Order: sequence, then structure tokens, then C-alpha cells
Amino acid sequence: MPWRGPEYPGEVPTLGWYALDWFREMLVVPDGPAAGQPFELTPEQARFVLAFYAVDPRFEGPAVRGRALNNGRRIRRAVLCRPKGWGKSPLLAAMCLFEVLGDVVLDGWDADGEPVGRPWSSLGFKAKAQIVAVSEDQTANTWDPLLEMAREGPVADEYDIEPMETFVNVPRGRIEYTTSAAVSREGFRPVFCAMDQTEAWVKANGGHALAATIRRNLAKVGGSSVETPNAWVPGLDSVAEKSYQAWLQQQEGRLKGEDGILLDHREAPSDTNPADRESLMAGLAVAYGDSADVNGGHVNLARILEDYWDPATDPGEARRFFLNQIAAAEDAWLAPQEWSAIADPSHVVPDDTEIVLFFDGSKSNDATALIGCEVGTGHVFEIGVWEPDPSDQSSQVPVHEVDAAVARAFDRWRPLAFFADVREWESFVHTTWPEAYGDRLVLHANPSGRNAGPIAWDMRARTREFTLAAEACHNEIIERQFTHDGASATARHVANARRRPNRYGISIGKEAPRSPLKIDAAVCVIGARMVRRLLLASEAYKKRATRPRAGRLYGF
Repeated sequence: MPWRGPEYPGEVPTLGWYALDWFREMLVVPDGPAAGQPFELTPEQARFVLAFYAVDPRFEGPAVRGRALNNGRRIRRAVLCRPKGWGKSPLLAAMCLFEVLGDVVLDGWDADGEPVGRPWSSLGFKAKAQIVAVSEDQTANTWDPLLEMAREGPVADEYDIEPMETFVNVPRGRIEYTTSAAVSREGFRPVFCAMDQTEAWVKANGGHALAATIRRNLAKVGGSSVETPNAWVPGLDSVAEKSYQAWLQQQEGRLKGEDGILLDHREAPSDTNPADRESLMAGLAVAYGDSADVNGGHVNLARILEDYWDPATDPGEARRFFLNQIAAAEDAWLAPQEWSAIADPSHVVPDDTEIVLFFDGSKSNDATALIGCEVGTGHVFEIGVWEPDPSDQSSQVPVHEVDAAVARAFDRWRPLAFFADVREWESFVHTTWPEAYGDRLVLHANPSGRNAGPIAWDMRARTREFTLAAEACHNEIIERQFTHDGASATARHVANARRRPNRYGISIGKEAPRSPLKIDAAVCVIGARMVRRLLLASEAYKKRATRPRAGRLYGF
């Protein structure tokens, strides 16, 4: 029979419930005050396991069709990002053992419509799992608790496994750790890989090539992987950061394939003040979640606080390692926490509301963005962000979609000003849009002069104005003077923006001229806030705002 169907909104079928029972029955806590007791996960850890082992409710089975695996698992790779000491390593160790021994491959549904799994070995596969890192010290994080679990728990007697110092033999399978260069691991066929501290996997130390090889090997047998980084440094181009960007593409609907990436990231609130004991303790309690002692867990937050405040601890690293906050690059325009602190996704701009618009366009390599700003509240919201496919050199921004989005904005709201950069969109900015919407605008981008026009605002000729606008917008964000809708594409572009000084002040720019990391939506945020300020200060708007509406003349 098929899956029984959801019993509560959002429920999906999962083999994770079986995994939780297996952990408890077969494994023991490897060390600490609870050493030797059944390995039971915190609710927070359990939620990750349930999500990781989610299966396709449409699966009809069986697990093998002909000579091919028909794997119904939904997640092919996951990122579990938590602070140091949270408990990532014992969890990964348990998952390695479960993957090579447990019923982890969906084979169908039982009489009650619950998912039923089979072990890899029962399907003819050699169940191999790897713990992989770029240094031997990193692999020890997970390998040491794995050996303790394999040697001390019931799993050794139940499955007749052989735990050795450098590998664990299981019936028709093996668990090993490795730090080998990517080229030497090509061709290995694991069913599961634990990739530790991927925030430190970069191109220079072979991390990029190693991650790519692991994923190719996993694809051969339909296997899966879990990364367990601490918070990464934006702009370092680590494997963890690249996985986060892939997840963002998935969330924004920009992946060509189906959803298969799971991100589980928890960090302290953006307003956590490390200089204030009460604020810092509260932030640590959020970051460590169920693992914090104040929440019934094993992590002594008072000791973490002392390490945080130790003069030898770098403040940026402390934020990443203990608060699990994504630390901004040294030349970042904003820290991610500063932008997220003013997010208000609950605010929906009502229809027929007065707004202003700013547009920054490209038809080729760069992105195109259209951002709105509510005149009354100053709330910034994303109308559209379009990015060419980086894997397709011929990919271009869909011009007709952009034009349609502009039309929808004018149909839904009342734009009083619309500034648009000229480059690559000259016909729209000078002719198409002015003819369609120019007479509806109260403030014109170029009210007089040779280049007079209602919409065209050439950024190449307005460096001073944009720089001052960037500084003003930055101050408004820091002082939390406005809110935004929390859209992920805009947040990503804001995080990519770098501080770029010029003779007028501090503007923004890309990390490098040919960088694939886009900032166009960030440009539009600055532009939209600038246009609102110009509108509110304009004589045309002031006269319009004080002019009595017809209804008032008649008492309604």
C-alpha cells in the first residue's frame, strides 16, 4: 500500500523514526558523565535525523528495479552547522554505523502505510562509509567516538563487527577515515560520507576537489553525505559556503534538479551583545539549543562564556565558533546579522500603496534586480531578482519576465518614482517604460537638462550621489531605521557586497570584477532608499501631500 498520508500539516514520511530507535538500542554514549548509557538524541538532533532520512511519499518500490537502485530517500546531501561542542561528532559517528548496518534504503510501505527500509548489503551493495577531512586531526573528531560506540555498545554483538584502530569491518562493508587527496579517492563507492569542518575546506588545501570527488562517488550508488561545519567566513569560498549557496539556489527555485539539499543552521540572535553577560549567555543558549546546560544539555555555557571573553580569543572567531554566526569578511559592507536584524517578513505591502522603485539591470553576466520601497513606512521589498545560469555561458536574463514584473508593480501599487540604471536596458529605460508609466510618476530621475527623462538614472555618471546614498543606507540599517521582507536573493546580494572607498566616501562593489557573487539587489536597496528620500524632500510630493483629496471636500 502507499504512504498513509500526513497526520499533521507538513509531515513527510521518514526512516528517521527507525534510526532513532536503532541509535537507542544499539549504541551507547561514548564519553562524559553519561558514558555507557543508551545513545539518545536531543529533540533538536532528532529533528535533523528525521529530516535527513525523509523519503518520497510517491515511492512505489521496490528498492531495486532490474539492476538499478531505486532510492526513495529525498536528501542526497546535508549541512549541519552548529557551534563547537554541540554534539555533531557523536551524531555523525552514530549515522556512519547506522548507514552501513541499518535499514536505510526505502523498499516500500507496511500494512499501516509506514515506510519500510532495507540495509545496503541486502541489495547486493558493499556498505562503505567514510569520515573525510582535510587533516587527520579533523577526522579524529568523529572517528574516536565511533570506535567507542562500536566497541562498547550492543552493536558489536548484534552485527559481528570488527572495530580496528584505522577501520571498522562490518558484514559486507567497512567504515574508514581518510584525508587522502581527491585524485586517490576517485572510484571509491561509499554509501555515506561524513565531511567534517568543511568551513576549512578551500581550494588551496584540496578541499574543493575532495568534495567534488566524494559527491561523484556517492552518485554512483545513490549515497548521501553530511557536512558538519562551524559557521563559515563569507568570501573564503569554502566547501561549506558553496553548499550554503547551493541550498540558497534550491530555496530560490534556481536549481535544475529536484530538492535534495538539507541545511540545518542555528545561530545566536543578531542583536546578541558579546560585551554584556546576560545578552551573551542568552545568545549562547540559543546557539547551543538543546545541548546547552540551561536547556537540559551537556554544554556548560558559563565555561563557554569564559573562553569567549579570553583575551587570546579572536572576537570574529568567537562569533563563528560559539555563537555560530556567519562572520563577515573584513571588507564586507554589512554583516549578515546586521541585515537580518531588520527583517520583517510579516509586513506585506498592501495593494494600491504608494511606493518607489529602483532597477539595476544586465542581460548577460550580472544579475538584474527590481526593488521597491514603501513610501509611508520605508519598508524595502523584493519584486524580482533574475540571474543568468552560471553553468550556461549563453544564459541571459529573461527580458520579457522583467518587463512583465515592472508592469505588475504598476498594476498592483502606485509607484511615485522609478529610477533605473541605463546600462544594457537603454530602450526600456529611455522609451518603453517612460511611455508606459512616465505620466504616473511624481518625481523624475532627470527633471531637466540634456538627458531629461522620468526613469533613466545612469549610475556611471552619478558616482557621488550613489556613494552618499550607500553611506546613508548603511547608517539606516545599523540604526534599524527601516525594515525589509527578508527575501533570500536580496540577503545574499547584500552579504556579497564589499566596501569600496572612493573620493566621495564608501560605496559598494563586488569582491572582484569577475566574481560570480552578485550584488545587484544590494545596489537596488540603496537606490530605493535614496529615491524615497528624494521623493519625500521634493516640492512636487510636498504639494501633493498637502493638497486635499476630493473626498475631504465633501466630508468623507
